[in-house]
Amino acid sequence: MVITFFGHSSTIYSDIDEKRLLEQIEKITKGDDVDFYLGGYGNFDALAKNCAKQYKICHPNARMIFVTPYLNKWLDERKDYIEKEYDEILYPELEQTPLKFAISKRNEWMVKQADYVFAYVNTHYGGAYNALLYAAKHNKPYTNLYSGNYELY
Repeated sequence: MVITFFGHSSTIYSDIDEKRLLEQIEKITKGDDVDFYLGGYGNFDALAKNCAKQYKICHPNARMIFVTPYLNKWLDERKDYIEKEYDEILYPELEQTPLKFAISKRNEWMVKQADYVFAYVNTHYGGAYNALLYAAKHNKPYTNLYSGNYELY
């Protein structure tokens, strides 16, 4: 099973949010092996990574995969850290994609690979919102963890 995550980089989360996401992951996976496709670019991605790490403690066959939109100096400068924190670095073939669209195209690729999507989206704009719309359009099962009364349109 492949699970991916999209959320606002400015999301402020608590231990309660982390516990809730981990419970949802356990519910969806039923303890099965999982490849977590992670982006690593903000607060929600940090929450997703922490939950993936905790899941992996109880389920050692789970894998944390950093999906990078770039093969450039940005990645080179962080490679040691990323290799220490993740089981694998994966680069979708985005060479023909202009840099300013690389994250969006990477997100679409992640949705296509995913069996399930977790999101934290509370606006009607931005990259996380667009990724969640893309997931809905492609009939991917998802949970929006935002607790407000919020619908996609």
